[in-house]
Amino acid sequence: MSTLYEEDLAAWAQAQAKALREAARARWNLPAEIDWENVAEEIEALARSERRELRSRLFRLLTHLLKWRHQPGKRTRSWRLTIDGQRREIGVVLEESPSLRTSLTETFARAYQAARERAALETGLPLATFPETCPFSLEEALDPSFWPEPAR
Repeated sequence: MSTLYEEDLAAWAQAQAKALREAARARWNLPAEIDWENVAEEIEALARSERRELRSRLFRLLTHLLKWRHQPGKRTRSWRLTIDGQRREIGVVLEESPSLRTSLTETFARAYQAARERAALETGLPLATFPETCPFSLEEALDPSFWPEPAR
């Protein structure tokens, strides 16, 4: 289990929460003063936190990629640094919790919908300016050499 902890924090947290609940149900010589259900819940919260961080970083990345694509005249060094930084941090999250890759496509799609709305708010452009489906693939979005061309 310590290897899983080092290799995939989200998967470890899920496994530990499950094991704690099973142990509590079986009452394996466990001290009564430990609140096993809530301990398991808090450990599960670690896994949820990892998923939230991934979704948040994808949201921020996609928002900036949309702004980059739709407002080429307003591109700044700050936007470039945000895009680069989010790509790096997404890589770190996936490295620390590779099990999150199994839901990455779905998380990407959900993050895009929120990013589309945020990009419209931040740019002042109509929501319809931004396609309903993401104009770039997950692979492109995460590729450090990918920079969207201006929309036509």
